Amino acid sequence: MKNLKLAVTIVAAGMACASGAWAQEKAAAPSEIVANPVSGYVKAGIARYEKNMVAAAEAMPAEKYGYKPSPEMNSYGHLIMHIAEANHTFCSKISGKAAPDTKMAETDGKDKLVAALKESFAFCTSAMAGVDDSKLGEQFIFFGGRPISRGGALVALAGSWTDHYATQAIYLRLNGILPPTAQPQKD
Repeated sequence: MKNLKLAVTIVAAGMACASGAWAQEKAAAPSEIVANPVSGYVKAGIARYEKNMVAAAEAMPAEKYGYKPSPEMNSYGHLIMHIAEANHTFCSKISGKAAPDTKMAETDGKDKLVAALKESFAFCTSAMAGVDDSKLGEQFIFFGGRPISRGGALVALAGSWTDHYATQAIYLRLNGILPPTAQPQKD
């Protein structure tokens, strides 16, 4: 079972990374110079990750929000809460805008957690609107009291979405549910 979980994790992460790289390539022709390549890439990803991550949160039945693949792991509800909190923290720090004071608990119902997730992406969209690449080297204090550059935080935010969506996909698959990006294309 552990090998299956590892294989699913690797495949999901690879697919998520590949889709991000593909989206960046489609944005500009090879000979074009892209203005704000770092912040532009991350901001372009907000809508894509919001769509997939909210759909994954909605796909999990409410009674499964307490599901844990193993006792030492977080529940699905905790994962959704964590994603919303991470969005608030990253987008607030990167943009300099104050994050909303949203109170959540992993035991909150599905409706409240999905609403908080949607709101966190709306906050990121708004807060990041004015972010560009002109201050990528500026540093601020981040997790664990460590300094990080704005550029590093942007890269970490994009990686966070990939990691969290892959985790959502694994939890869904372990419950017999196809993740949104594995659903058959609709014509």
